[in-house]
Amino acid sequence: MRRRYSLHFYLAGAVAARAGDEMSGPALMLAGFALAGSTVEASSLLAGITVSAAVGGPVLGALLDRAGQPGRLLAGALVMYAAGLGTILVGLGRLPFAVTILIAVVTGLLGPALSGGWTAQLPRVVLGDDLPRANALDAMTFSVASLAGPALAGGVAETLGAPTAVLVSVVLIVLALPTAWMLPARAGRARDSRTTSMISDLAAGMRVIVGRPSLARATLTSVISCVAQGILTACIPLLGDRVLGGAGRGAVLLSCTALSALAANAVLARFPRSVAPDTIIWASALVQAVALALATWSQPVVLIVAVLIAGVGEGPQLAALFAIRHREAPEHLRGQIFTTGASLKITGFALGAAVAGPVVIWSLPSALALAASVAALATLAFFATPSATTASPERSLNLG
Repeated sequence: MRRRYSLHFYLAGAVAARAGDEMSGPALMLAGFALAGSTVEASSLLAGITVSAAVGGPVLGALLDRAGQPGRLLAGALVMYAAGLGTILVGLGRLPFAVTILIAVVTGLLGPALSGGWTAQLPRVVLGDDLPRANALDAMTFSVASLAGPALAGGVAETLGAPTAVLVSVVLIVLALPTAWMLPARAGRARDSRTTSMISDLAAGMRVIVGRPSLARATLTSVISCVAQGILTACIPLLGDRVLGGAGRGAVLLSCTALSALAANAVLARFPRSVAPDTIIWASALVQAVALALATWSQPVVLIVAVLIAGVGEGPQLAALFAIRHREAPEHLRGQIFTTGASLKITGFALGAAVAGPVVIWSLPSALALAASVAALATLAFFATPSATTASPERSLNLG
């Protein structure tokens, strides 16, 4: 099965699912505003579908680890996520808004399936020697999705209406179903050896994340970096308005970041062993800190250069994080570690965006300086985390 399942097939499904996911957030906000007529309700929809990822990620990952056919479970999660988006759209203006928010929160529980849950299956698609390159290509799908998703949401909403934009995001996610369904099955011996409870698995996954120095440092650094990225995202509309001449032009800045992240990961995919992933983790956080500090100048050309540099930090950091997770995660806990990590990053991003709101209103340069400081803190956190601990018995199960 492994030989017949093409990496290109995997990547095509990942791009479709992740583009649909990236499109769904902006599309829901636009639909919420169009159908409910309130910016508060529109932003609440996005918050609702995001905040529950922290709870859903670990549980979904543990279920994927216990499944003999994880692709089937992943496909089911995609179906329910797409159905949840459709239900939210139908409920806007028809159901009490509190009920619609509740549907968004339940739908958000499945969000990590489109990120960490998918990537956790990669070692069953490619052989060990090909994994570094495949890992970099997988990280590129996030950059492609973050570039295409918001652009599609805005374009479709402008031409066909915001509700249609939500429907298109659903279609993209549904297009990924065959790719997920056909993912290689887990090896029989690994499948039959599970005798522990779900609670034990969840506890074991957290012990691995915290107890393995390389994984702990990479996780902490990436989560703090996501806080900085959330702060920058909250600054985007005002940066577009004050620096580029229109709030809508802020989307150009996000596109620049996604493009440079994509280009950086393309280089990394060509030379996957050129720099150790642990080095990339802290160095990329430092690059983001420099870029965010540069953005405080608030000059058009300087700002565009700054966000391009930020992308050079963000893209390789994601690829390096995946590489470390693949290296450190035991096979029977791989899905949980990936989805838990994705949940933590989503939470960090949401926290950064929430904290930035009042600061941006008070002072845009101060908000950008805060983002730069947080990114620098991410670098310091990497070196502050202990670099060695006593290896756990599970270490012997690590995949090379």
